[in-house]
Amino acid sequence: MDYRELLFKLQGFLQKQKEKGFENPEFKEKKPRRKFHGKTFLVLPLVIVAVYAILSCQYTVEETEQAVVTTLGKVTSVESAGLHFKLPYPIQGVTKVEVNRTQKLQIGYKSGSENQGYSDNTSVPDEAKMITGDFNIVNIDFFIEWKISDPVKFLYNSDEPSQTLKMISQSSARSIIGSKNVDGVLTTEKSIIQAEIKEKIVNKLGNYDLGVQVLDVKIQDSQPPTSEVIAAFKDVETAKQEKETRINEALAYKNKTLPAAESRADKLIRDAEAYKESRINAARGDVAKFNAMYTEYAKNKSITKTRMYLETIEEILPGVTVYVDSTEGGVEKMLPLKSFTTDTETTTGGAN
Repeated sequence: MDYRELLFKLQGFLQKQKEKGFENPEFKEKKPRRKFHGKTFLVLPLVIVAVYAILSCQYTVEETEQAVVTTLGKVTSVESAGLHFKLPYPIQGVTKVEVNRTQKLQIGYKSGSENQGYSDNTSVPDEAKMITGDFNIVNIDFFIEWKISDPVKFLYNSDEPSQTLKMISQSSARSIIGSKNVDGVLTTEKSIIQAEIKEKIVNKLGNYDLGVQVLDVKIQDSQPPTSEVIAAFKDVETAKQEKETRINEALAYKNKTLPAAESRADKLIRDAEAYKESRINAARGDVAKFNAMYTEYAKNKSITKTRMYLETIEEILPGVTVYVDSTEGGVEKMLPLKSFTTDTETTTGGAN
C-alpha cells in the first residue's frame, strides 16, 4: 500500500469522527467541548507509527549518490541510484554518499563558492606559508580535486576523512617544497611540483585507506611573503624571459647565416681542390716533358745541346737573322750580316 493512500484514509477517518461529533444532539444544545473515546487514543498513535514506518521503509538514491545500508549498525549493502526499500528504523539505516561528484579541497586560501574567482579569495597564511630547501619562505596556494571511491571506507575508516585528506595534502606539499629551491618553486618547476605532490598524497592515502581518490593537484599561486621580494623575483623572471628571447634570436640568426657560410666554405674547398688538381697535373706534365727531353738528350747530347742553344738564341733575339760560322777551332761566330747586305743592295740599286 502506498503511503499516500494511507494518508488519505487517515484523513477520511478523522473527517468521519468529526462529522459524528457534530451530529450528536447534546453537542448542538450544550457548549461544545472536546470529547474523545478510548479507542481514539489507541488508534491515532498506532496510525502515526504506521505512517512513519511506511515512510521510513522507502528511500530514493540520486544519480550522483550511493546509499550505504546498515542493519543493526552493521553494513549489509551498498545501493546505487533508484528507488529502494528497507526495514524501519532502528532496524535498518541508510546513509547517502555523493560518490560521483568531484570535490575541491582548498589549501592556503578560502573562497565563498567553487565558482568564485581566485582573486576574490581570502588568504590563510598558516596554511600557505612554507619553507623551501634553500631556507626561503614562500606562500603557496593550491587545491586538490578528489572524489569518494569507496563509500563504506569513507564513512567508517575515519571520523573526518575530509580533514584527514587536508592534513595529508599539507604534509605532502611541505615535504616536496622543502626539497626544492626557491627559484624553481616560484618560476620553472610548478608542474613538476604538482605531479610530485599528487604522487606523495596517493601513496599516503594507500596507508590510511580513506576511500577517496585524488584526481588532480593545481598550484594557484606561489610568491614570496613580502612585496619587496615579490618585485625582486618578478625582475628575475623578466630577466630570464629576456635571456630566453635573446637566445632564440641568436639561434634564429645562426640558422639563417650558417647555411650560407657553409655553402661559401664548400665552394672555397671545391675551388682549392680544383686548383690543387690543376697544379698537380701541370707539374706532372712538366715532369713528363723534362723526362722526354732528357731521354732525347741522352741519345745524342751534342745535337740536343746545339738545338737547345739555337732555340734559346731565337728567344733572346727575336726577329734577327743569325748566321752561324762553325770553324775547325770550335769557335762559333754569330754575324748579323743580313742587315748589311740589305743596305748594300739598296745603295747599288739607287746608283743604277
